Amino acid sequence: MPQTPPFPGMFASSGYNKNLYQTKEEDYGGLYYHDNNLVSGSLEALIQHLVPTVAYYPDVRIRKIAPKILQLLTEWTETFPYDFRDERMMRSLKELTHRLSTGDELYRKTVQQMTQALIRKLATLSQYEEALAKINSTVTDRLTVLKTKPQSIQRDILTICNDPFTLAQQLTHIELERLSYIGPEEFVQAFVQKDPLDNEKSCFSDHKKASNLEAYVEWFNRLSYLVATEICMPVKKKHRARVIEFFIDVARECFNIGNFNSLMAIISGMNMSPVSRLKKTWGKVKTAKFDILEHQMDPSSNFYNYRTALRGATQRSITAHSSREKIVIPFFSLLIKDIYFLNEGCANRLPNGHVNFEKFWELAKQVREFMTWKKVECPFERDRKILQYLLTAPVFSEDALYLASYESEGPENNMEKDRWKSLRCV
Repeated sequence: MPQTPPFPGMFASSGYNKNLYQTKEEDYGGLYYHDNNLVSGSLEALIQHLVPTVAYYPDVRIRKIAPKILQLLTEWTETFPYDFRDERMMRSLKELTHRLSTGDELYRKTVQQMTQALIRKLATLSQYEEALAKINSTVTDRLTVLKTKPQSIQRDILTICNDPFTLAQQLTHIELERLSYIGPEEFVQAFVQKDPLDNEKSCFSDHKKASNLEAYVEWFNRLSYLVATEICMPVKKKHRARVIEFFIDVARECFNIGNFNSLMAIISGMNMSPVSRLKKTWGKVKTAKFDILEHQMDPSSNFYNYRTALRGATQRSITAHSSREKIVIPFFSLLIKDIYFLNEGCANRLPNGHVNFEKFWELAKQVREFMTWKKVECPFERDRKILQYLLTAPVFSEDALYLASYESEGPENNMEKDRWKSLRCV
């Protein structure tokens, strides 16, 4: 979408750009600019702005429109490739590029390169989604075995990895891989208004439109439950305390790396009721480091401490001298919440009916920052054994966590006794 004012408004007779340093809002044919940025305008004015006239042409240097269309399509397929999972979109793309490239060898090669790159991206995405489905199937199978024959596969995290830094690195591998497959268009699709009469339909109802975003949210939940499971599963109090201290150290390493999503998932797992009620176990734990981490992720004042740490990590990433310093993995649920409230709290149109461009600039800014973070490649060496455990180890449900918790440290009041009794009868 053109950002510049109409051609006659850009230059005075001397060629001086009088609009370049303007600070007040000015109107050019129904389009309003502030500091040379398009702020609002009606759809009719925007459409008219795109139509060349004798007095106004969007780009006087370009005589042929084909190169611009190809440039637009190339940027579109590179930035929003998931749009073309829709067969109608792909069909329209093929029809348009065929018309553009007919009779021109240079255009034909450009179209061929663009199409091949798009197909590769979509194929990689399909392979990733198949891998996720396979992982989820493995988790289900192992959970079934755990319920029937617990001792046959019962391992814990400390037998797989007892080094907090190594585990934090492997968590970062998973985070960055899953982030990399989230397309910017998924944020848009996730917040599309659903039919108010259809209360059963999730905002993630179209599997192919926001599936990777949803999978990433599910990963956060899985990690939280995995942490809680690892803590509640040991029979001995000393072992449980050791697991808690281990995860505190893992969380601290995640913070140092810039992996805030895993950090918050670990803290969430340790704050789940079945874990937090284990007072005798927590009595054996040195909690000073945990208190510091909780302070950093304190939700008060709209997560002020976390946002400060995130800004610091972002600045470090900008001036990074190594790939490790570039890592910024935000607390994803809060990022989603920020984008959601920005989308819901600001109208798409102003009272005069104009498109509210300032809202969309801000949305684009947040998504663009996320796109920068997700492109970072993980610099740490992969450990397949640890990754496999993190992704497929069975985790307890909430009821199973409570049952394990009560069996470790008995119920303390009538409500807990009643719940324990009901859980044992299931």
